[in-house]
Amino acid sequence: MQTSTALLPPPHPSQEMRLPERITSARDVARRLGLSHTAIQKAEQVGRIRRETDGSWDVERVRRDLTASAVPGRSPLAPPGEDTPLGRLTLARLALGVEAQRLAMDQRKGRLMDVVTANHRIDEFAAGMRDGVLNWPARVSGQIAAEIGRDPHLVQTILQEQMNALLLEVADRLDPSASNEPDPRA
Repeated sequence: MQTSTALLPPPHPSQEMRLPERITSARDVARRLGLSHTAIQKAEQVGRIRRETDGSWDVERVRRDLTASAVPGRSPLAPPGEDTPLGRLTLARLALGVEAQRLAMDQRKGRLMDVVTANHRIDEFAAGMRDGVLNWPARVSGQIAAEIGRDPHLVQTILQEQMNALLLEVADRLDPSASNEPDPRA
């Protein structure tokens, strides 16, 4: 004997819509979700899940709420870490902790220094470079004068004027606001 599905009436529209499954027992919710009863109780106590107004449990809503607030690696309902807001926050907190440890290690090893110390060292280096550049004409003017057959004092004066002009140009490029101030040497 064969039965035909064509003879059955179509389902009523209210039967097509699936109503949320409501359960009154926390143990049944835990069993359906594959969790312990204690896990459901603790989640309810801390506010991760809640009962419906009539005291029953909507299993799908409990599943969604637990999944959204699950700590990756600690819950069987937790999706991979970066798929939930909590997982992304946990990952970001871990990355910040690792970065802080790296910075602390770099500072202990002398790879980092505070801004005041860095500025002081830069000022010392720049002053040494400036002094070296300003002393260069006096060191080489005699040699240049001998090679071209000119007065050493005249060569040194010309070189110093050119070096001063070069240093002022470089200073203007590094600090344009300083170029508005009058030159104290003028």
